[in-house]
Amino acid sequence: MPTEILMPALSPTMEEGTLAKWLVKEGDEVSSGDLLAEIETDKATMEFEAVDEGTIGKLLIEEGTEGVKVNTPIAVLLEEGESAEDIGTERASGSDKLASQDKAEADGEKAAGTPAPDAGQAPDTPAPAAPTDDKGERIFASPLARRIAAQKGLDLTQIKGSGPHGRIVKADVEGAEPGAAPAKPEGKAAPAPVPAAAPAGASADAVAAMYEGRDYEEVKLDGMRKTIAARLTEAKQTIPHFYLRRDIRLDALLKFRGQLNAQLESRGVKLSVNDFIIKACALALQAVPDANAVWAGDRILKLKPSDVAVAVAIEGGLFTPVLKDAEMKSLSALSAEMKDLASRARDRKLAPQEYQGGSFAISNLGMFGIDNFDAVINPPHGGILAVGAGVKKPVVGGDGELAVATVMSVTLSVDHRVIDGALGAQLLEQIVQNLENPMVMLA
Repeated sequence: MPTEILMPALSPTMEEGTLAKWLVKEGDEVSSGDLLAEIETDKATMEFEAVDEGTIGKLLIEEGTEGVKVNTPIAVLLEEGESAEDIGTERASGSDKLASQDKAEADGEKAAGTPAPDAGQAPDTPAPAAPTDDKGERIFASPLARRIAAQKGLDLTQIKGSGPHGRIVKADVEGAEPGAAPAKPEGKAAPAPVPAAAPAGASADAVAAMYEGRDYEEVKLDGMRKTIAARLTEAKQTIPHFYLRRDIRLDALLKFRGQLNAQLESRGVKLSVNDFIIKACALALQAVPDANAVWAGDRILKLKPSDVAVAVAIEGGLFTPVLKDAEMKSLSALSAEMKDLASRARDRKLAPQEYQGGSFAISNLGMFGIDNFDAVINPPHGGILAVGAGVKKPVVGGDGELAVATVMSVTLSVDHRVIDGALGAQLLEQIVQNLENPMVMLA
């Protein structure tokens, strides 16, 4: 029986996507690793690869179709000996479906004249029966995969399948070695939190009725805007935010930045104030390691590296690319990496691993003239620093004299489940000290 190709989950937050473009057509031969389609997720457009070999029998979803749910069949793959006529109008489901598929695959192999695997095995010997795990549950594998496993003496219970619904396919057993111990899991991942439902409000029709007769344009929500709405609603409903505010004098940093940029001009490097802020936060997380943590549902994960996310505004939404091991990188390296991430974020070309993770985030609206604001924590981060503009203000010096200084207001939003008030204050104090004494960051 033909194999269904399902809509993949290309990111942890993806629940549905847009099939932007098919890269194959019906009748094309494909192998494992071949590109099948371009899928538009809530964050980016990504290429989807085949996990098995065969012939594209039918494309079930048209190009440009939006709102395709994850695990929805999008195409049908035919194995050797099968034809488009084998594609039924009704598809079985669950175990019965896969059992029927196994029989069809075995029949297809016979029709194609599959050679006998060993001299000691009769040519018409059926594939070994599907094994079960230690709980007695069936392990799904294609007939060809079971035959290869039997020849090589492989234990299918120790092999992770890459086919639909975790089914073990030919590619999974070809490279496996007999007696190889399964890879030890790094720890059971906590289930993703289910976003809390938004408070009940007026329906879309009721709101539209309020503006009947008024001129307006209706803007359809894309995947990114839907995700932003869901995650920020979740954040404000489930994360107990508290806020810490400080003013930072920037005069020493601005002078030091000017000197560095003059020396780096020949290398084409120009450091921004934001580069210093990233470095200051990364070093502060090292100085206050208990604050370098994230909320994981029923536990707290304390990170050792400083992986700092930075909010980047793009058309229709924003990304938070992550600069990993930021405490180890020079200012010029951070500057170059941030420029590259921001550029690809605006083109929606970031891979999921480039905008997922991190323990702390920075949101800088100073370039828009915003003096100060409160940022919403991006779960599972423990905190986010909202950065305002540096402006000239009168200040009182240590000797009691009035002076004029460039002052930047920042607000640290903190998840109280992860970081208590005193710990948050220590973290913010360290950030302030790093920025007001910038040469210390190079020590």
